[in-house]
Amino acid sequence: GLTMRRPGYNLYALGPAGIGKHFVFDRYLKRQAAAEPAPKDWCYVFNFAEPQKPRALGLPAGRGGELRREMEELTAELRPALRVAFEREDYQNRRRAIDSEFEGREESTLGKLGEQAREKGLVVMRTPLGMICAPARADEVLSPEELDKLPAGEQERIRRDIETVGKELEDLLAQVPRWQRERKEKIRELNREVTSFAAGALLDDVRKSFADQEAVVRYLEEVEQDILDNAPEIVGGEDEDDGEAILGQYRVNLLVDNRETRDAPVIEEDNPTWQNLLGRVEHIQEMGTLITDFTLIKPGALHRANGGYLVLDARKVLLQPFAWEGLKRGLQAGHLKIESPGQALGLVSTVSLEPEVIPLAVKVVLVGERLLYYLLAALDPEFPELFKVAVDFEEDLDRGEESQRLYARLVAQMIRQEGLKPFDSGAVARVLEHGSRMAGDALKLSLHSRELLDLLREADHWSGRESPVVTADDVARAIDAQIHRLDRARERLQEEVRRGTILLDTEGAVAGQVNGLSVLQLGTFSFGHPGRITARVRLGEGEVMDIEREAELSGPIHSKGVLILTGFLGERYAFDQPLSLAASLVFEQSYAGVEGDSASLAELCALLSAISGIPLDQGTAVTGSV
Repeated sequence: GLTMRRPGYNLYALGPAGIGKHFVFDRYLKRQAAAEPAPKDWCYVFNFAEPQKPRALGLPAGRGGELRREMEELTAELRPALRVAFEREDYQNRRRAIDSEFEGREESTLGKLGEQAREKGLVVMRTPLGMICAPARADEVLSPEELDKLPAGEQERIRRDIETVGKELEDLLAQVPRWQRERKEKIRELNREVTSFAAGALLDDVRKSFADQEAVVRYLEEVEQDILDNAPEIVGGEDEDDGEAILGQYRVNLLVDNRETRDAPVIEEDNPTWQNLLGRVEHIQEMGTLITDFTLIKPGALHRANGGYLVLDARKVLLQPFAWEGLKRGLQAGHLKIESPGQALGLVSTVSLEPEVIPLAVKVVLVGERLLYYLLAALDPEFPELFKVAVDFEEDLDRGEESQRLYARLVAQMIRQEGLKPFDSGAVARVLEHGSRMAGDALKLSLHSRELLDLLREADHWSGRESPVVTADDVARAIDAQIHRLDRARERLQEEVRRGTILLDTEGAVAGQVNGLSVLQLGTFSFGHPGRITARVRLGEGEVMDIEREAELSGPIHSKGVLILTGFLGERYAFDQPLSLAASLVFEQSYAGVEGDSASLAELCALLSAISGIPLDQGTAVTGSV
């Protein structure tokens, strides 16, 4: 499964907690990753065409950090370089020449118009309301009273002349905005020329470093164009904060930095929330408002593991809101889209950043219980398509000479990794014996590495500081201490037996009565506890009554076991004629439910003893199914 690079061949590791699934996969994944190259660096940069949609740049491992550093240097040097360029004397002279050209054009045209007006006894002058044309005598403007005293013909002539000169003045004023636009355009061209000279050298250094990266070259062309368009704003005034927002657009948000990575990454996410898996867009508060930009885009575990392996705990993923759906969406789409759960579900309609998607090539390893795997396979139709490889961990190992040597090597490896004292041969043998006890089978060895490691640590502790090695006695003390911490319930039950509260015979022989052995599981601690099973027979029609079932204290498996006993009695003793007796079975002093068929052998012994009258030894407890 690790080398299969087809879609959907992700892995699910099945097995109980503490069996070493994480440890095993960590070793295998790192071994596999060492043979694979380091993945790309990923950066987000400003999108000058659509500012709300930052662009993603993929670069060879380590090159993303170089681009960020060089762009930081460019932004730091750009403003001083532009200020020097705009303060140079040749720029100032060319700027004044442009201003003088257009000011002279305007003054020359106004002067000619003024001469024409004076020839007609008029004057052109500036007022707060703009340029106007008025009658004058000896360059003195006539007042309305003086104008009214003139002959009617003279007034009519003046009116016609004012209209003529006023029309020419309007035509002149209509050309002023066009001249201003021409002036601004020439100044803009001058600024672009000077900016290109000043910023070009800075950008050329970056271009040379990334000449082999076409996407970066295109991005730098857009940066250059934006600098040419916004150079005056970048220079700003005396305040250093002027133009800072524009300079911030030229920075690089290094999302994933694989500079220190020599092979494919192996990432284990302990808190697989939506944001921790798929990334997020952060916000900062400014003047009571939350704002964001492309530099506040943060990566998730899928970004960091892209091109490698991601290990997740299945239960933790399923417990986090929307995390499972987000993980499946990314794996199905084959790319990563950074958005909030509200945006993904259509619950939020506010305008926010929409970062460009990043291609996803990752192998996900889910680690979890078998029950979760079977539930997901049965209830989630997308699960089998996305996790095609099941890795089922064995819980125990056959106990033979070779396996015992391997088990001893495993113990030695754990001791070295934990920095514990050496275990002598007796201690290792005692650990092997306890491994069989944990497996519940003399022919098996338990592979529950967490419990085994706990035992090794505690045995090392009990050996004391002065002892150079751990002995079998130290291992036994550690086992006894583990039992002592958990056996309060067992001690209370044994106390009740000793006090006679729980009736239990351990001597003599009694017909129709046997001690059954129940196994109680309390957390990680299990122990056996005897309980009296009694059978009574009488004349009847061959029925066996299970008092536990009649009292609704019996589970279905236990009831099935009693019915099997009934069938056995009928086949053995009533093959050709009805059985003329009735029997009853009961667990004495049982006040909770009874489940399982492991008491069926003891119940059969009690029944046969009651039928035959042969007493049973009360010093023996019986367990096992029929």
